[in-house]
Amino acid sequence: MRSPAQTWAKLIGIVLVVAGIVGFFYSSAFGSPGKVDGVFGVLDVNGWHNLLHIVSGLLGIVYSRTYSSARAYCLLLAAAYAIVAIWGFAVGDGGNILGFLPVNTEDNILHTIIALVSLGVGVGTPGVPAPSSVESNKQYGLKELNL
Repeated sequence: MRSPAQTWAKLIGIVLVVAGIVGFFYSSAFGSPGKVDGVFGVLDVNGWHNLLHIVSGLLGIVYSRTYSSARAYCLLLAAAYAIVAIWGFAVGDGGNILGFLPVNTEDNILHTIIALVSLGVGVGTPGVPAPSSVESNKQYGLKELNL
């Protein structure tokens, strides 16, 4: 059975990869920040922004394979996206982070939501999986119980 962290890591991973690929249809410039365009007219992207989405998404897909790595991914994604959101709000609408990563208010809100959901899922998934409750099919009689 998959943990909530594994499900979220895979889901957000797929969404981020798709978002990164779609973003390249709007802007594939790798400038500082270069040509910036809005995905669906809303979310500002450039080649760097798209590449970061693809990389963070692929990490989610890879780390969703195991219980502990998925939980760690959720917590690290929460921290990274929270930093990006706070930094984005600080530089303001239409600004850029580190001179090459364009952000706007809508990006910042979306990054905040991703950070909060990832944090909730990461914290909500226990550090170790619950013991299995699968019962054995083996039948025991008096002989096997040494009675």
